Amino acid sequence: MDVNVSLPNNLLPDKYGKHAAPEDIKNGKPLISFPIQLSNLPADTKTIALTFTDPDSIPVCGFEWIHWTMANIPNSQLEIPENFSRLAQSPIVQGKNSTASPLFDGPKDLATGYNGPYPPDQTHDYILKVFALDDNLNLENGFWMNELLHQMDGHILDQAQITIPSRA
Repeated sequence: MDVNVSLPNNLLPDKYGKHAAPEDIKNGKPLISFPIQLSNLPADTKTIALTFTDPDSIPVCGFEWIHWTMANIPNSQLEIPENFSRLAQSPIVQGKNSTASPLFDGPKDLATGYNGPYPPDQTHDYILKVFALDDNLNLENGFWMNELLHQMDGHILDQAQITIPSRA
């Protein structure tokens, strides 16, 4: 299984993160999700799931920031287009990002779906993991990432991950 994200200059394009146009940022959170290309999925793949997190946030906020989780993407969806987080419809479901946390002191109106990179201190390396699954998952919009991980247990046919740097 292969996953690809275009990274000019080895960085996530600015329009998907901290340096997006003002109209594409709400409450300090970038809104437009980046495109993802998938290929070479196992033949028995029924659905796809993904997680997009920031392990470099641990020294900043004390935990790995969850930027995006999604599940039940049909196996035919080999190209996840720009802004898919805001356009995706059932059966695709999206989970909570870290702004949903009770530890986050801020607005909760963007707590589900894509919450783009906004590194406060330096360039951060974000991790996109994509999973080929043999079934649909029993999840609803607004699930927590741990629910996704538990539901995927025993259903992962293959997985791939890439590091996506985004500038401060």
